[in-house]
Amino acid sequence: MRYFKSDNTAAVCPGILDALAQCNVGVALAYGEDRWSASLDAAFGELFETKVRVFTVASGTAANALALATLCPPWSTVLTHAEAHIERDECGAPEFFTGGAKLSLVGGAGAKMSAADLSARLDWFEPHVHGVQPRALSITQSTERGAVYTPPELRALSKIAHDRGMAVHMDGARFANAVVAQSVSPAELSWKAGVDVLSFGIIKNGGMNAEAVVYFDTARIADFEFRRKRAGQLLCKGRYAAVQLLASLEGGLWRKNAERANRLAARIAASAPQLLSVPAQTNQVFMQLGERRIAALSKEFAFYPWGPAGSGEARFVCSWDTPEEDVDALCDALKRIG
Repeated sequence: MRYFKSDNTAAVCPGILDALAQCNVGVALAYGEDRWSASLDAAFGELFETKVRVFTVASGTAANALALATLCPPWSTVLTHAEAHIERDECGAPEFFTGGAKLSLVGGAGAKMSAADLSARLDWFEPHVHGVQPRALSITQSTERGAVYTPPELRALSKIAHDRGMAVHMDGARFANAVVAQSVSPAELSWKAGVDVLSFGIIKNGGMNAEAVVYFDTARIADFEFRRKRAGQLLCKGRYAAVQLLASLEGGLWRKNAERANRLAARIAASAPQLLSVPAQTNQVFMQLGERRIAALSKEFAFYPWGPAGSGEARFVCSWDTPEEDVDALCDALKRIG
């Protein structure tokens, strides 16, 4: 079986494993007081070309939920896309960790909202005690359908949010794929476009079990450290989380891994462009195959049928270590059944 289910199925890349082995010697202070954790702010500050504050957690769900908890009181609401990970795949974690803040959903093709979509949704909220109040906008980059927000699109969304007194959070589980897809800098897709806090993902991009919460607006950190501890996300042996993130940044490993995943996905998309259900921009490819083609391909390839049951849509995801020969085989199979 050749796997295209998710980039979560990938192995840990050698650069990160080597860094873990090198730091696995002797003693180090616990709970983020080690020298590797102490260097995270500087390393991410260099990547993003600005001063930042960085915290480690063990999952993207924790990164998103805890970041939003610092931005939103229980009587508030987070504006996000209807297909966003925080809505579909986090088991109510954002609502739980915020103490009950509501998610208010926005539409848009490609799991991507436009400035007009956001403005129209915000028109529903009135500044009175009877309704939840908008306090945060959460944007997924790249989206759950592999689409990317450009810097101008992000700036437009951020302006709307900031003008309403809202903070801007970005779920960057596949942030690296979005950056390399557009040939822009990480800064241009984050704080320069108005993002206040970013969940920077490496697990889908060669990491093992560490993600970063990056605050660009350090005034918004609030009680994050207490919330992280209470949530069981203040890792005792913090050096192992920190070193994964540092290794991902070192030498542009994060970029190389994402470039390869994107390139392989582009090959799949090009093999049967007539089947694409949305444009393929990053490492995810969505195709309208129909039930017959899905059943035929499932004999050799592992992938997810997508959307409502019986929709006939399928998702293929490439990772940093997807074998070239597996991509060759899938491309050949798609050409045959196309």
